[in-house]
Amino acid sequence: MKTIKSICGLLLLSAVCFTGSAAEKRVFESPLAGDWYPAGPAELAKMISGNLTHAGEPELQNVIALIQPHAGYRYSGKVAAYGIKEIAGRPVRRVIVFGPSHSQLMNNCLSMPSATHIKTVLGEVELDREFIDKMMKYSFCKYIPRAHASEHSVDIQIPMLQIALKNFKLVPVVTGQLDERTIQEIVAAISPLLDDKTLIIASSDFTHYGASFDYEPFPLDFQTGDKLDKLDHGAIDKIIAISEDGFSEYLRKTGATVCGQNPIRLLLALLPEGSKGQLLKYDTSGSMTGSYAHSVSYASIAFTGSWKTAQTKVKAADAKLPELSDADKKALLKIARKTAEYAVAGKSVPDPDELGANISPAMKQHMGVFVTLHKNGQLRGCIGEIMPRRPLYQAVSAQAVNSSLNDWRFSPVNTAELKDIDIEISALTPPVKVNSYKDIVIGRDGVILSKNGRSAVFLPQVATEQGWGLAETLSNLAEKAGLDAGAWKSGAEFQTFQAIVFGEKEKRK
Repeated sequence: MKTIKSICGLLLLSAVCFTGSAAEKRVFESPLAGDWYPAGPAELAKMISGNLTHAGEPELQNVIALIQPHAGYRYSGKVAAYGIKEIAGRPVRRVIVFGPSHSQLMNNCLSMPSATHIKTVLGEVELDREFIDKMMKYSFCKYIPRAHASEHSVDIQIPMLQIALKNFKLVPVVTGQLDERTIQEIVAAISPLLDDKTLIIASSDFTHYGASFDYEPFPLDFQTGDKLDKLDHGAIDKIIAISEDGFSEYLRKTGATVCGQNPIRLLLALLPEGSKGQLLKYDTSGSMTGSYAHSVSYASIAFTGSWKTAQTKVKAADAKLPELSDADKKALLKIARKTAEYAVAGKSVPDPDELGANISPAMKQHMGVFVTLHKNGQLRGCIGEIMPRRPLYQAVSAQAVNSSLNDWRFSPVNTAELKDIDIEISALTPPVKVNSYKDIVIGRDGVILSKNGRSAVFLPQVATEQGWGLAETLSNLAEKAGLDAGAWKSGAEFQTFQAIVFGEKEKRK
């Protein structure tokens, strides 16, 4: 995607500048002043305060997340102010900013800095080193100096936060290109660390229109502004509905150039049950300049809710499997089968509601799920989501696509194979941390093992199907995580969950 410096372009690469004692305070100096916003602190503070006054009074309570634009303030500052005024003066103690990488290829990873502070012309902001250090233990977290030196999408948010909030700590995250499996790993790692004094910002501009962006889905004429509005609001509607899959599918269908799509997908996956989204403000640089030949769209979107509901509070012994009737199981298998048929044929997958299955209240409960494919008794694909973040029937549909096409261990399933494939669904209870591997019950519990930034999961049925005992199960799980077979014996953490497992093979017997 092409960009320009004046709106949403690549920041010219500058050296990473650290000041202070290397053993104590390490300050990264943000290089955006004078280009992306005024270099003088008084002028910058006046600009931000003026934009906040123009945005009016706060309208929402319990804002836990925002999607904010990241162009130069002269273009996107007024739109961004609508989000910032909703959190101004609130008791926010931690702000996590996920910004896309415009210049670095970062496959399935996040980059967090080694600094203790970031300095803008308005002063220094302390980083939440405790949070960052916990996250750096995971294999998907790295420190990539060049990513931070050449990226504006995170730093552009900081001066507005400095004006709006007091005494907050920052977690600046440059976000790479993420697949669904990595997103789920990140969600599982971050969710337990969130509280209601945490704000998450996904930094993104929306459609980049024009020849310089290699994106002209419709001609430049007197209707371009209206068509951009319609195109952007199609994506915004999916976001407000908190539909990660719907958003991703919309981008695939339209090719819409939303540069922060990975931070947005990650945010949508993180949002807890009961969250609500609301568009606060939308505009385009084309409407500001009077020319759509080179236009970028901006939106400020707020999400209300509580991060507390993202955390599992039940004990393993009290975890109860919800009930699914035979009719529910039959309907879920039908959704999985029909979805897979559309996906492997290269057709657009209908919404699950449109596949002719009766969606019962039990199928609407939020659960994690894995969809497993077997061909002639051999594994052919298995992908899922552990955390309960959307209705079960929607999760089944999404993971039927992933298991058919996106399991890296296998080539994509083709249409001719489908008749020989049996589908199995595992509907999961939320994972719960246990004190020791001795608390794991083989045959009942699925297990997540984590150690030294590596993790792996086995569904409850794996050990039983293989005839393994506890020690053999954990040894194989450790090896799956890329650890030594005996790594589970010390220093490892365990989470357990249970599952309702049912499949087509049962009906064919």
